Amino acid sequence: MKITDASVRPYPAGDSTLARMAVEAAELGFDSVVAIGEGAPPVGGAAVLRGAVISGASPKEVIKQVREPAAQHADVVFVNAGDIAFNRAVVSIKEVQVLRNIHAARKNAFDHVAARSAAQRGLAVDISLAPLIQYRGTKRQRALQQYEDILLLHRRYGFLLTISSGACSILEQRSVREIRGLCALFGMTGAEVNEALASVGRIVEPDQPVRVVG
Repeated sequence: MKITDASVRPYPAGDSTLARMAVEAAELGFDSVVAIGEGAPPVGGAAVLRGAVISGASPKEVIKQVREPAAQHADVVFVNAGDIAFNRAVVSIKEVQVLRNIHAARKNAFDHVAARSAAQRGLAVDISLAPLIQYRGTKRQRALQQYEDILLLHRRYGFLLTISSGACSILEQRSVREIRGLCALFGMTGAEVNEALASVGRIVEPDQPVRVVG
């Protein structure tokens, strides 16, 4: 399966063009990236998948948004995490593929009930590296604790994890080696990182063979 950065935000949302970010991703060891927002199609570098982010205030609103053209035409559909009741509900919505921004949710907002449902559905929880790169002090420590809790649930229930740089420019993109180092901060092993980097490929092309990351 393809080794994928599960979320980058190219210009105009970010500072670098999609074409430049695709080239950078390839140089950093990625086969593909999921681009959030608009951008000119690249002519080289890593393959680009289209990502749609839904930020509904209620499960009913999420259901409405996943049926709109932006989500229907996306390769990967993300939903921003909310409180525990919201997360338990949205992981059961068929069109939702990845729950993101878990670092911004309250502690225990993703619990064993949501974890079991996610595992049954093949839904992934995204680990964004952006807070580990950009935050300092208490905010960074809180994100690390959230990820440690998610990792423990992942090991118990087996739902998918994805890893995203959340990069808005080429300066924020990270190599596979750097990602392993950042994920080690909350106890993720190299093998678990490799598996998570391949999860977008499993979501998009579930029958494709796995490529070993060196």
